[in-house]
Amino acid sequence: MQPRPWPKVPELTAQVARAVAARGPYPLAMRVRDELGELFADAEFAEAFEARGRPGWSPGQLALVTVLQFAENLTDRAAVHRVRYGMDLKYALGLELDDPGFDASVLSEFRTRLVKHGMEEKVLDLLLTALKDRGLVKAGGRQRTDSTRVLAAVRDLNRLELAGETLRAALEALACAARTG
Repeated sequence: MQPRPWPKVPELTAQVARAVAARGPYPLAMRVRDELGELFADAEFAEAFEARGRPGWSPGQLALVTVLQFAENLTDRAAVHRVRYGMDLKYALGLELDDPGFDASVLSEFRTRLVKHGMEEKVLDLLLTALKDRGLVKAGGRQRTDSTRVLAAVRDLNRLELAGETLRAALEALACAARTG
């Protein structure tokens, strides 16, 4: 596995994100980074990511994006848009302000790899362990849920988005045909 290392928050990103966050409620993504730190270590996902090829996105960062995506009920495209333009996500992921993010297909591929390697529970287990270690949840409480529900909910959102895009393209084609016909 040759993922990007989980970076410290760049100074300029931290400065700008904190200035923006001071104008309202402190964003969840920034609270997660501040209170939980490197929530998902890349080593936890090593068996699902090959050591060959060019470096890709950190599995730990993608896991964090997936959790925040679910928390905000976002499709893959919407989550990628938030990574690209959201100051709070740039802060949480330790990205420079000018980082262009990644393609939406990366999130789908990440989830597919987790399922293929039987690691669909890994993200939820790591999150609950970190929360329990910091006293934010109690063992045996109601916070335990089936992570396959989380993955399925994100997949369903993306299918809905794909259906919407297909409908939009079909209507566009019909409109063009009606103008020329």
